[in-house]
Amino acid sequence: MVKKIEKIALFGGTHGNEMTGIYLIKKFLQHPYLLKRSTLQVFPLLSNPKAIKSRVRYTEIDLNRCFAPEDLENLDQVLYEQLLAKTIHQKLLNNQINFVVDLHSTTANMGLTIILSDTNKFHLQLSSYLSLIYPELKVLYYASKEKDKLLRSNTDLGLSIEIGSIAQGILDANLFIKTEKLIYSLLDYLETYNQNKIEEKSHNLVFYEVFERIDYPRDGEDITAMIHPNLQFKDYQPINSGDPLFLTFEGENILYKGLSEVYPVFINEAAYYEKGIAMCLTKRREITVTFH
Repeated sequence: MVKKIEKIALFGGTHGNEMTGIYLIKKFLQHPYLLKRSTLQVFPLLSNPKAIKSRVRYTEIDLNRCFAPEDLENLDQVLYEQLLAKTIHQKLLNNQINFVVDLHSTTANMGLTIILSDTNKFHLQLSSYLSLIYPELKVLYYASKEKDKLLRSNTDLGLSIEIGSIAQGILDANLFIKTEKLIYSLLDYLETYNQNKIEEKSHNLVFYEVFERIDYPRDGEDITAMIHPNLQFKDYQPINSGDPLFLTFEGENILYKGLSEVYPVFINEAAYYEKGIAMCLTKRREITVTFH
């Protein structure tokens, strides 16, 4: 049984060119009553001020890969984002934050997605609740080897929100409104949970579990093929063996050779070119979640 969620940190601007989260946090800082709930303290925070000012993803190193415990304790790690991660981590500890929400946007066609680093009962119930309110919401379980490096990893409970597709450095009013509504619903659930007023029921929750990351075909550092046009913007749609993944610059199709149906996500995400990720492959799962 999870104890009451009393203090929540709501982050935007972990990547300084993802404007949806940045301007939501600025709105909440100007109008804190929007986040007010009787049993919750919500702290809206801009994660990476220098990157936000310069409208770049990061200034020296990706802040969202700087929170591994061994890195936080390493005194030799003194790049701007590495020092910033240490400051954020200490601030969360000092304020006894027990739930983190990290707001992101993506150039991939992910729609409205929440990302979980684990599938404990509390997170699944929260995801089910939000899915019932927002049928278009996707739940992504992404337990990569890097999960302990993420800002989200500073607390046992919490999640990331991804919304797209949207180009880096711009705002989309429709996506802004969807993200804002999702945040309010999430806070409403935590408030109801704290008051022991969760209605008893069951819900079949669909979520997508990442099991593999695929890079672009390359010759050294240079890519030799593009995302196939039949796959572009087809996040969460199934592909099977023989379906095209990439198209070379000479017009040759490169096909998927897996044995089972999979669902790609983060297809052609602009920020992932440098990380060697053309897409993530997921398996579709469906489970029954019981509220009581």
